[in-house]
Amino acid sequence: MDYQEAASYWEKKDACARHMDSDSLLKEIEQFVLAHNTCALATGCREFIRCTPIEYNYARGKFWILSEGGLKFSALQENSNVCLAIYGPYTGFDKLGGLQVTGTAAMIEPWSDAYMSLLDYRKLPAESLRKLPNPLYLICITPTKFDFLWSGFKKLGYSTRQHLSLGNNVELRVVSC
Repeated sequence: MDYQEAASYWEKKDACARHMDSDSLLKEIEQFVLAHNTCALATGCREFIRCTPIEYNYARGKFWILSEGGLKFSALQENSNVCLAIYGPYTGFDKLGGLQVTGTAAMIEPWSDAYMSLLDYRKLPAESLRKLPNPLYLICITPTKFDFLWSGFKKLGYSTRQHLSLGNNVELRVVSC
């Protein structure tokens, strides 16, 4: 098996692909993200890996995930690099839709302003959550790059796979929280 050949497939294909401008692509990415609410969150450190299906909220250009706990936190303690995948059901090549997001995770202190803001956004009563034996943990993921495979790009005249790395010249839109 030539792993390097297989790994370079998209790099080679992207080299001659028609790419969308960053602002238009970011708009399509955010529409896709906001049309869904569940992702597969991958975390890992050393020999340990975990992929957790979990609900998210997208606000202020970041992914916000509330969790009761679990093994993902073992990895997050040592490695803040994460990847999450959002996708629709497969119904044929003409209706593909999947987004892979690479980013960094940060833990938000329970009952902090950011934590309370998300509870308010989700309409979760803080007084009820304070009665739980353990607080819900809040993970904030800041995206650094997106890989988006969507058949809709072809209808717009672009390659079905688009890539966006966030740098100083690309700002995420502010979606109120």
